[in-house]
Amino acid sequence: MARVLLENIRKVYDNGVVAVQGASFEVHDGEFVVLVGPSGCGKSTMLRMIAGLEEVSGGTLRIGDRVVNDVPPKDRDIAMVFQNYALYPHMTVFDNMAFGLKLRKFPKKEIEELVNGAAETLGVTDILDRKPKQLSGGQRQRVAVGRAIVRKPQVFLFDEPLSNLDAKLRVQMRTEISKLHQKLGATMIYVTHDQVEAMTMGDRIVVLKDGHIQQIDSPLSLYNHPVNKFVAGFIGSPAMNFVSGRVTQSAGLRFESSDGAVSVRLADAHAALLADHLDKDVILGVRPEDIYVAGQEGSVGEPVGSAVPDVIEPMGNEIVFYATAGETNLVARVAPTVSPEVGRAVTLHFDVDKLHFFDEESEETL
Repeated sequence: MARVLLENIRKVYDNGVVAVQGASFEVHDGEFVVLVGPSGCGKSTMLRMIAGLEEVSGGTLRIGDRVVNDVPPKDRDIAMVFQNYALYPHMTVFDNMAFGLKLRKFPKKEIEELVNGAAETLGVTDILDRKPKQLSGGQRQRVAVGRAIVRKPQVFLFDEPLSNLDAKLRVQMRTEISKLHQKLGATMIYVTHDQVEAMTMGDRIVVLKDGHIQQIDSPLSLYNHPVNKFVAGFIGSPAMNFVSGRVTQSAGLRFESSDGAVSVRLADAHAALLADHLDKDVILGVRPEDIYVAGQEGSVGEPVGSAVPDVIEPMGNEIVFYATAGETNLVARVAPTVSPEVGRAVTLHFDVDKLHFFDEESEETL
């Protein structure tokens, strides 16, 4: 296995579109790194540059100790798993998994050992004689992963490999890929637009927006300590709530929403950090699980305002409701013991120790 190092990597297409702008980060040997962001953020382009399927417009790309900017894909010692599986329809599962080894003229006995070993790891031993059209989506994806495993490459690259699967199978396959990483100890780079996949699979996550890296950190650090409003809103489901307002002085520092519907007394830690933002515009961020309904277990402190539920989603282990507080839309996740009703106002409490604040103009975390 090997590390991957990107140093100020850029990608500019012939029409002048800049897809990746000065990306720099290192994937350590044996690490599982996820590239995540909305469509058009440059994550797949970055992966394709690592694979050699896109030319690097600027910067230096290293795999192991080699600079590979001009090295063709076949000589980079990488294996890629695609979104559409890319299996040969006329070949059996065994032949699909063995194809790359046959091209490299591996001995027949070694090919059989490698393919059978990968098939056992992935639980596809009983379908080695079938063709892709006889397989389910999950089985095809396992075969595509198996084809990559038998190569024993320095780096595994995954380009949104689960996006064609149904919800239940996606959960199962992401667990299997995580287990596979632990078993192989392989260097893996995984691209997805699904932040739940990113949070549950990655050792570290690279968050991208418009070709720029926004933040690189562990899943929990991204969740608890986002560097800006974009990362805060992208990581977490349902997304963080944002309320525009000002810091005011009223028996201590408070946050007052622009429409006056939300008023929050700041915790001591936030008051100290926001003291120099008195009477300045800021954005308050509060995650849905940090909003409580009056009387709910865990609700503490004074009420911050009232809201009228518009949509209620009973999930069994929790209730998610969408509500309106003045001109602000809020999403809350509350215990199933709470019974909000559509159209009937509820009194809200925030966990003031877990609030986030962002600059109104730069949207950077304060």
